Amino acid sequence: MNAKSPEAFRTISEVSKDLSLPQHVLRFWETKFIQIKPIKRGGGRRYYRPEDIKLLRGIKSLLYNDGYTIRGVQKVIKEVGTKKILQKEVGNNVFTDEENANNEAEINRKVSQHKLGETKRKKLMNVLNDLVDLRKKINQGD
Repeated sequence: MNAKSPEAFRTISEVSKDLSLPQHVLRFWETKFIQIKPIKRGGGRRYYRPEDIKLLRGIKSLLYNDGYTIRGVQKVIKEVGTKKILQKEVGNNVFTDEENANNEAEINRKVSQHKLGETKRKKLMNVLNDLVDLRKKINQGD
């Protein structure tokens, strides 16, 4: 099978596999983040642009790596915009090191109150894993 070019649109199954996220999580994020707007074709089939995928990676990183809540990520996007999340995700070197440090400090300052404590994050991740396991058991029963 030929690999797609980096500029090619991706289906929800391809994005799901690439980001190691269930498809229902991607659909849920569409309802929570208005910035995620995949193109929908006949039958409601979703096609994600490369920018959508970068934004999804940034959101995933904030949620799963940095411990933000969905509401916290929404506030980050509202306060600093999606371009900052995309730059952070890509590791873009558009700024000098000093400007990058200042921008990172500003982002961290604005959103630090939205962080979830490590113990709460671990508990939530355990609940999420339990739910995923239950979903698998339900699907096996079909």
